[in-house]
Amino acid sequence: MKCNTTILASGFIIASAFLNVSCVNGNRDDKQNDSTVVTSSTSGAAKSDFPYDLANPVKYNMPNNLFEISGIVFRNGDPKEIFAIQDEDGDLFHLALGDKESKFTKFGGKGDYEDVTIIKNYFIVLKSNGELHTFPVAELGKPEAANVTKTKDLVPKAEYEGLAADEKNSMIYVLTKDSKPDSKAKASSIYGFKVANDASLTAAGEFSLSHKAIEKASGSSKSRFRPSALAKNPKTNEWYILSSVNKLLVITDADFKVKATHALDPDLFNQPEGIAFDRDNNLYISNEGGNLSAGNVLMFKLKK
Repeated sequence: MKCNTTILASGFIIASAFLNVSCVNGNRDDKQNDSTVVTSSTSGAAKSDFPYDLANPVKYNMPNNLFEISGIVFRNGDPKEIFAIQDEDGDLFHLALGDKESKFTKFGGKGDYEDVTIIKNYFIVLKSNGELHTFPVAELGKPEAANVTKTKDLVPKAEYEGLAADEKNSMIYVLTKDSKPDSKAKASSIYGFKVANDASLTAAGEFSLSHKAIEKASGSSKSRFRPSALAKNPKTNEWYILSSVNKLLVITDADFKVKATHALDPDLFNQPEGIAFDRDNNLYISNEGGNLSAGNVLMFKLKK
């Protein structure tokens, strides 16, 4: 979209402000799917030994049907195609980063879907109430997936937003966003499950992410930690845990003991709700759209 206007000197400031807003809206409509290198300063977000520059991503705007993008994942770490969900419809989307349109397969009805992972050639999708929807990867490409298994009452009643697979150990992990017991304990609960070849699940451990340890590492206790996504770094075996509410990235060891935290710049991270790594260990974080921006995926290249 081209924006042309004649600005009188006396009205320069007001007209310029209006013009800038108009151009932003136009860019969302016309150039929504271009990748962009974004440069911004992020206070406290990048320490010298941290392998990603969280202030300088490559940005991929999402199509309109992924305005409310939530969880993301790659299959076998292949960055040529990203799989995503959004938190209103039971649709699994897939596209190449930079595509102007996405394809999707329906797996469920209306609902609050929060995260997605792949393991044993199955997709597993998490609802906010802890319910899991599981179906074979072979169903991808069909208008509607068959053989969808719904698993209820697997985890205690709570609000959930995070789901991740550890394929090397045939495990998945379900991360609690909020619950009364967690609030009292000042911790976030994580539930581990062993995954069989038919995608059946067996409880295999419970973990606790200490909010006090997060406060100590971040130097802030302004608000209660409420995580929105997690992914395991395949190179270091560390967990990267994301919080949209707190605009924070938490790094833990394999047993969820806090090692470091990194603040996220709100100007870059509108509503970060998905996180993934590709096979080259590049980091990806998805954000829901805002008033003047599309949903996006930010890619952070591994420092060499």
